[in-house]
Amino acid sequence: MDKALDIINAELTGIFDNIIRAEAASVSNEYKEKLSMTEVHTIAAIGTGTLKSMGEVAKALHITVGTLTVAVSNLVKKGYVQRFKSEKDRRVVRVGLTKQGKEVYHIHEKFHTALTDALVKDLDNDDMEILVKILSNLDSFVAQFYD
Repeated sequence: MDKALDIINAELTGIFDNIIRAEAASVSNEYKEKLSMTEVHTIAAIGTGTLKSMGEVAKALHITVGTLTVAVSNLVKKGYVQRFKSEKDRRVVRVGLTKQGKEVYHIHEKFHTALTDALVKDLDNDDMEILVKILSNLDSFVAQFYD
């Protein structure tokens, strides 16, 4: 049993590291401008739907609004994000993606879809239920560090 746990630990560590590298490569291979993964994840958190408040995006990223403000300023300068002030309350700032930001968003989502497809390839319904339980256990463990 200890040997199996050692193998699982090594595999998880390797998979995590490789996913991070592959994710970065997927964006840089398809998109010419150099973006950090932090910037890509900020773009992903903003999304392509309705405008989001800075607080909503910061919460999704588990960072402070101050930290997000710096990141958004850089993405505005690079042309990926736009800021919009509320007409009702000028203190409220909402953010949305530009056309260029939406392109990066879709490249990033394409990677995540391919990753999920590869993970579930050749699994039957029973295997899928086990995988969902495994991922739920992993998510619960990781979530402890954010709470």
